[in-house]
Amino acid sequence: MPIPITVFTGFLGSGKTTAILSLLKRLPSDYKACLLKNEFGDIAVDSQLAKETNIGVQEMVNGCLCCVLVGQMKLALQELKEKYNPDRIIVETSGSAFPAPIAWQIREMEGDGFVLDSIVTVIDCVNFMGYEDTSYTAKLQAQYTDVILLNKHELVSERDLDRVIDHVNELNTDTPKVKCGVNGISPDLVFGLDTQLFSVAYNKTHHLEEMVFDPHHQENEVDLIQVIQERQDTSLTKDKLVQFLDSMPKDDIYRIKGFIRLDSDNQLYILNHAFGRHTLTRVEHQETMDEAREVQVKITVMGQDLRMYTEKVKQGLLNGASGEVTLTKAHRH
Repeated sequence: MPIPITVFTGFLGSGKTTAILSLLKRLPSDYKACLLKNEFGDIAVDSQLAKETNIGVQEMVNGCLCCVLVGQMKLALQELKEKYNPDRIIVETSGSAFPAPIAWQIREMEGDGFVLDSIVTVIDCVNFMGYEDTSYTAKLQAQYTDVILLNKHELVSERDLDRVIDHVNELNTDTPKVKCGVNGISPDLVFGLDTQLFSVAYNKTHHLEEMVFDPHHQENEVDLIQVIQERQDTSLTKDKLVQFLDSMPKDDIYRIKGFIRLDSDNQLYILNHAFGRHTLTRVEHQETMDEAREVQVKITVMGQDLRMYTEKVKQGLLNGASGEVTLTKAHRH
């Protein structure tokens, strides 16, 4: 199974390291993440900070990640893979890095057991309009990404935040923009198609609930729709599910994850939908199947302005039968 790679980009001082460290703290203890840092300058202060969290760090000092020799990045990733065999690698680029060449290099390494999962751009709401006007890189970073984190949003007024979002929308309308608060960001939002994270959480708690429904949802940065349906005689077809997923706009719908039975054999699947892409993994773990024997659908949808999608989600997932559909609005910081 290839190791998924998440790339963090963002202009100098946007808060990438802080966002990553808070993200790592929210991962299950059995989930192994490695951080590949691309330092800008000689003093690797951030890397010392990152080592405090017991994460493997491969430093690449002096030289931007996107313009070093491909071999150097390849060697760094391979070293992390051999030394730590991680479930995921996070690449933190320097502030001056262009995202596209980094993505291209990682895609070239698919044969070596790596897959690009997502590109996350951190935007500093306090300073973005200043450097967005002058920095070609900042504009590219905001355009070439799967999700945009609005960092330091609590330090600006609502009016200034709206102006930042308007500027970002001029560069990139379709990408989700999520506020990143003092508690950081949930792995559910920025880690895309990660079945391993799902199974690690289950192996730790043995509760389907915590795999699908965030127990701290009252602290959530986003709206949630939770869908629960008891076992039915007939199931949704795979084709109809894919049709429904394809109809969900990725600028509003960030994640759809959980369990669903499909097709005539009523087989249970783990559904994982992120950034407009999805995976369906057939459940073969006997303990999971036993616990879910009465479950037809148990799914969480994450996004913004979900009130307008509640009916569509109900129709798309419940297959015309009754079920429980609950909307939880985002906790506003």
